[in-house]
Amino acid sequence: MSSQSRLDRAYKNAERILFDDTSKFILFSDCHRGDNSFADDFANNRNIYFHALTHYYKEGFTYCELGDGDELWENLGFETIFRAHQNVYELLQLFYNEDRLAMIWGNHDMVYRNPKYVQRCLDSYFDHKTDKEVPLFPGIKYHEAIVLKHRDTDQEIFLLHGHQADFMNYVGWRINRFLVRVLWKPLQVVGIADPTSPAKNYKETIRVERRIKKWIANHKNRCTVIGHTHRPRFPEAGELALFNDGSCVHPRSITGLEIENGNITLIKWQISTTEDGVLKIIRVPLEGPQKLTDFITE
Repeated sequence: MSSQSRLDRAYKNAERILFDDTSKFILFSDCHRGDNSFADDFANNRNIYFHALTHYYKEGFTYCELGDGDELWENLGFETIFRAHQNVYELLQLFYNEDRLAMIWGNHDMVYRNPKYVQRCLDSYFDHKTDKEVPLFPGIKYHEAIVLKHRDTDQEIFLLHGHQADFMNYVGWRINRFLVRVLWKPLQVVGIADPTSPAKNYKETIRVERRIKKWIANHKNRCTVIGHTHRPRFPEAGELALFNDGSCVHPRSITGLEIENGNITLIKWQISTTEDGVLKIIRVPLEGPQKLTDFITE
């Protein structure tokens, strides 16, 4: 099956969610939440991420995670990750309890495409304080893709991880997982990058983007948002409508896409220093806001 066929299938089977100009979404991907070891890239930005997510919860946003939320290549299971970042999952639980959580699986958490695995790992957790099973995300479903459809304009925004355009990270993901788990995780601790990842391989990033652009061009320039490559992307109005929300493992910052008031904005959260030497976490718009309707083509 070609990358175009995989993208077609993801679109056909995508979860459909209606929205309008009063809806608010925050799109993050590639958190790679790990075990808080030296190999856990998320650990460096977890305070930034938690602060940003708290902001979006209080402001009434729906949280959409576009894959690779949990690092299940380097780590054998979810429990270790949960124990390392329990406060993050308790915050995500608040979104879930209010029906404001939408999850997509990527290549690093591709095991979540199995509903039985999701139920076994994410429905509940064992609380060592009470010695009881406590609900976490009971009944949660992970999707390969999500389509946001505007109630008034019928405009569609196709959300997916993007590894459908990457053969070895979709079809051959078990091979890459083995290499990362056995070889590259120990080397990562001493600073050697994993060459199997598009995030560390510029040429592979270009190939992935080119394949997805081809699919978009063949489908009336359908507005599409991906992650996977970790490279933020925000097209100009009238250009091929391929967005990328970046990642949450940039050095000392995280990036994402906000959809609010019918606009889309690329944002960064980072630590900044005030004039009197106080460190604070701030939100920085990078691109936009741009009207979503500017990306509608006939």
